[in-house]
Amino acid sequence: MAVMPMFPLGSVLFPYMPTALRIFEERYIVMLSEILGDEPAEFGIVLIERGSEVGGGEQRFPVGTVARITQVQTSDGFIGLVAQGDRRIEVTAWRPDDPYPLADVRELPSVSVDDEVLPLMAEVEKVVRATIAQASEFMEVPWPADIQLDDDPRASIWQLAAIAPLGPLDQQKLLRSETAEQLLTATRELTLEAAEMLTLTSDWNDELP
Repeated sequence: MAVMPMFPLGSVLFPYMPTALRIFEERYIVMLSEILGDEPAEFGIVLIERGSEVGGGEQRFPVGTVARITQVQTSDGFIGLVAQGDRRIEVTAWRPDDPYPLADVRELPSVSVDDEVLPLMAEVEKVVRATIAQASEFMEVPWPADIQLDDDPRASIWQLAAIAPLGPLDQQKLLRSETAEQLLTATRELTLEAAEMLTLTSDWNDELP
């Protein structure tokens, strides 16, 4: 068990994925001032289940990801930082937010990838890329359909889950996966559901006068 500074957000951070944050609340400025001298400088990110990112008092999901700070830039009124998703953690107990959120956490086992799941990974990659391309016809998507994935399957398996055009609650389900097969299967099923909804939206728009 370890005590870790925490940053509840309205979005999910996956291992091996970057995140960019604008820090302007006093409690998180204090947090940064205390951890930036550490090597590595890191904190936990968990998805907010209910409530707001600003002001505290929100309810939080227990499974999250450690964010390792890679870049910090100060500006008028806020601090900008870039961090990289590292290992997954589970909150076992929340401590008082004094002055910023703190939690007792345990590391979750890493997801191993063997050769047996590589064909499934290739199938899921096709589904995810096709659905991103489909979604881009209706909305602005954060990741292009031809985005390059890491050559290491231990990284690309999480990157596929991250780039799939899914909402944060579905992403939270994926983050809890215990095996590579479970993660890939859930990513495929949720992405196919999203693709079906996109098709229905397209059909509905075509029927409009």
